[in-house]
Amino acid sequence: MLQKLEDVEKRYEELNKKISDPEIIAKQSEWQKLMKEHAAITEVAEKYKEYKKAQMDLEQAKAMLNDKELKELAEIEVQEIKERIPKIEDELKVLLIPKDPDDDKNIICEIRAGAGGEEAALFAGALFRMYSMYAETKRWKMDILNENETGLGGYKEITFMVTGKGAYSRLKFESGVHRVQRVPDTESSGRIHTSTATVAVLPVVEDVEIEINPSDVRMEVFRASRCWRTTY
Repeated sequence: MLQKLEDVEKRYEELNKKISDPEIIAKQSEWQKLMKEHAAITEVAEKYKEYKKAQMDLEQAKAMLNDKELKELAEIEVQEIKERIPKIEDELKVLLIPKDPDDDKNIICEIRAGAGGEEAALFAGALFRMYSMYAETKRWKMDILNENETGLGGYKEITFMVTGKGAYSRLKFESGVHRVQRVPDTESSGRIHTSTATVAVLPVVEDVEIEINPSDVRMEVFRASRCWRTTY
């Protein structure tokens, strides 16, 4: 793992120089490609720097253990750093997991009430509010594309777009059937109801430019004709 992190850090430093080079900046397509790669490894590189600093701090704290006046303070610092390093290592392991190419894309999400009637519609509404509040904490933008609201504030279905970095990576696992068991506010006898709602999360497809060579196009023209048939 350490060798891979060293390679990432080396590449990160190379990219820092390249994206600041006026000659490369002038080549916008190449510069944008490098910027995208730079953004993809920035978090790993910065976390690795934090890991190396923690290791250095640990060595310095251990060196102070020989100083009688600083020994007590050094022991506390050594313990704190030893507890912090494994957490950083775990974060690095997660960051090194290969990413889904769609992880940084915006999403279109559809929530549809399932079994449970009005209570299922209320559950769908609760899911929508939950995703809305989560998007707000991430400072993502939400736009409702379509909605079919019920009289009690629920939704038979609602479709919305979430725009923000990492939206698909954070929400893609929400796809599927969600179920809740509870006593609805509309239930007078206190019976537990089971309601379901389906959630579909799809990445927004980027526009793709397609060039068609006219020489590859074959045009065929057909003339329609009428055929009369008489049955005796």
